[in-house]
Amino acid sequence: FPLAMGARKIAPAVAAGCTMVFKPAELTPLTSLALVDIFRQAGLPDGVLNVVTTASAAPVVENWTASGIARKISFTGSTGVGKILLKQAAENVMRSSMELGGNAPFIVLADADIEKAVDGAMKAKMRNMGEACTAANRFFVHRSVVTEFSEKFAKKISELQVGNGALAGTDVGPLIEQKGLDKVESLVADAVSKGAKVLTGGNRPEGPGYFYTPTVLTDVTLDADLMNTEIFGPVAAISTFDSEDDVLRVANDTEWGLVGYVFTESTAKALRFSAELEVGMVGINTGLVSNPIAPFGGIKQSGLGREGGKIGIEEFLEYKYTAIAI
Repeated sequence: FPLAMGARKIAPAVAAGCTMVFKPAELTPLTSLALVDIFRQAGLPDGVLNVVTTASAAPVVENWTASGIARKISFTGSTGVGKILLKQAAENVMRSSMELGGNAPFIVLADADIEKAVDGAMKAKMRNMGEACTAANRFFVHRSVVTEFSEKFAKKISELQVGNGALAGTDVGPLIEQKGLDKVESLVADAVSKGAKVLTGGNRPEGPGYFYTPTVLTDVTLDADLMNTEIFGPVAAISTFDSEDDVLRVANDTEWGLVGYVFTESTAKALRFSAELEVGMVGINTGLVSNPIAPFGGIKQSGLGREGGKIGIEEFLEYKYTAIAI
């Protein structure tokens, strides 16, 4: 990240024969400029891929959507911004692909292999410091195994080294900006005020930079803000459940539906949860679902359309049916 965000859109658009205007995220323009230069070096003709950097995205993009020239918009980002773009696209009935926010449940059933679940939790939570739409946001662990899982997970989390990502030995770098750091700190404080316990972390390390110590919280109540807000940081919020029916209901009680994770040694339970979780992607006994050959995307307010796999190019194609009388 964030190079993949542009690449997974540009590649199928090029394959479909489209020309493009690429607007990078304002916080990460240099990576996108490097990506565009790679396409140029690879022989993509001038004018096929055009990049515009701006710190004032709204008026720039609105001009594009209102022009009538653009036929398609593909966006990765927050649900709030995605809704704005969908309203703009509606004026000219533009085709739209939206890869938006997530609130991923990570469910550990009573029969789960705990070592496997902890390993999956590390991948699902700590990838990119938790700043990923696929990051596990809400951890639901069966009461019979919650103590074992929480303690082993917290031990693994506490062993991560926080620091400058350019230095050897660093596991966890800084968050993207001050606003993101303040959000994480506020969400943790709210959860603790409502009864959550801090097993490890829960603070900013001393010194400059947008760093937050990797954190595991237990006894998190369902009314805590971080259970209803995409954390986008290195914080794992653990709640306990007793009934599989109840955890499915709570896991689905969200406007988002990007990805869900389930850990169980039962094939029947795996199939049930895969079918009943209201998400576009499910990881069974794995904390990593992204794969270039698989369709990536969500349902509900997590987005529209799919990227990757054989169907990714279809977002940039139109079907035409011709009937011929002979």
